[in-house]
Amino acid sequence: MVALPRADTVLVNGPVYLGLKEGYASAVALWSGKVLATGTPAEMEPLIGPQTRIIDLKGRTATPGLYEAHLHLLPLGLSMAELDIRPRFVRTLDGLLQMISERAAKAKPGEWILARGYDHFELDVKRHPHRTELDRAAPDNPVYIVRACGHLSVANSLALKLAGIDESTPVPAGGAIEQVNGSLTGLMAENGRDPIKKVIPDPSDEELVAAIERAGRYCNQFGITSVMDAAVGMRSHYREVAAYRTAKRTGRLPVRTNLCLLGGHNGIVAQCYADGLVTGAGDDWLSVGPVKIFTDGSAGGRTAAMSEPYLGEPETSGIFCLEDSAMDALTRDYHAMGYQLAVHAIGDAAIEQTLTAMEHAQAQHPDPQRRHRIEHCGFNTPEQIARMAKLGVEPVPQPVFIYDFGDLYLSVLEPERVHASYPMRDWMEAGMKPAASSDAPVCDANIWPNIYTMLTRKTSRGTVVGPNQTMTIDEVIAAYTDFGAYVNRCENHRGRLLPGMAADIAVFSRDLSQATPEQLLHETRCDLTIIDGRVVYEAEG
Repeated sequence: MVALPRADTVLVNGPVYLGLKEGYASAVALWSGKVLATGTPAEMEPLIGPQTRIIDLKGRTATPGLYEAHLHLLPLGLSMAELDIRPRFVRTLDGLLQMISERAAKAKPGEWILARGYDHFELDVKRHPHRTELDRAAPDNPVYIVRACGHLSVANSLALKLAGIDESTPVPAGGAIEQVNGSLTGLMAENGRDPIKKVIPDPSDEELVAAIERAGRYCNQFGITSVMDAAVGMRSHYREVAAYRTAKRTGRLPVRTNLCLLGGHNGIVAQCYADGLVTGAGDDWLSVGPVKIFTDGSAGGRTAAMSEPYLGEPETSGIFCLEDSAMDALTRDYHAMGYQLAVHAIGDAAIEQTLTAMEHAQAQHPDPQRRHRIEHCGFNTPEQIARMAKLGVEPVPQPVFIYDFGDLYLSVLEPERVHASYPMRDWMEAGMKPAASSDAPVCDANIWPNIYTMLTRKTSRGTVVGPNQTMTIDEVIAAYTDFGAYVNRCENHRGRLLPGMAADIAVFSRDLSQATPEQLLHETRCDLTIIDGRVVYEAEG
């Protein structure tokens, strides 16, 4: 028997979650950035030397470091420096306009006012702000505010003028530019926003790196050690890849990161492919993951592509960002180039389009191990779930959408459609590994609302949505750890605590299995985050 080295760190005296199949140990030893051994405190004794750090869990749960399988890390960091107009901060239109006015008063004339996070459903007026209202709040500044979902935006008159948008501007395919009585309202959706995005000033290289670092440190506070940035290139194109490389080289990358490259007409895939940046390139800190294709919008914004109309709007079934032929071509080409795919598809019609395109691509270039993904995958049918399982396609949902937007869904869709949304239980019973994520900054990267909703299927207002889809706490942890590693193709070295795997650990403030969902939501925190065997976050007190 080979003698094991002395451990760098040993965690003892608490439930240590190893993996969904492996269960729990009561101690774990770490050495040289890897898990050295798991077992009981007594079994760890021979591995403890004079330099070993011993962490007494005192009954607290330790898990593998959490894997945020779908967020927008760099945009999250940028948005943290922008005006935050989420419902938690403002719920009235007057209050929102006052926040914009106060920001404009501190800005130079002509400087852009960027804000994110409003939800018209949560505003007192139950509608989007109007272009002219933004004009009055900031008469000398271009204003661009983004709805919480990230798929709808409102611009003021100056911003529209700078983008060259007026009443005669043609509406692009896969987009919307709203007019009422022949006048622009300022509301735009999907591809209709492209002209605005082109004229918003680009962040500097330093601002991009600072955004990565800022958002990564925030994630560390919740025990998150790995992420997938779900559309690299969306704001600053190929410069974002360079920013990630700089962040890693200079020690400013706080989380292991998988880069999901933006595909489509505004994407960066051609340049990345020419540079050899294909799925799997890189190392355990910074790697290339899938290619992102957008097929539709959001359910709350009535832009997710559905097979049936939205409630009370028989003429509205959402927006397809791509025609079938274009979706087929992109899917075929990226698949043939060797990329994993991560397709944004929320409505069942968009999911249908996506699965058909993936089936065509696999028929032409068979690769059953490619492990393509459908991001969000909110409103799928039982037949689509069966097709996904057959194809080896994994769902990457955000259960927190039910917490944040579930009541909104019930106002725009029939109850039976909403209750069937984000079916975590059905996916697992079909043999899939639905990886929990937040889509931050769409929702907060805070893990606790996500965990609460997976356990209860309750919205923030207490409405129960699809109670047959609830999960156990062990399954919830799996969705945030080994399922995340699996859909990001790194399950052999992350996501579980087994000898030889990454020494990435989250320690929480209590035994998670003994807490009520409400205690987890309101009274629980991450006490300690370890990456590569090093403590990167420790809660005060």
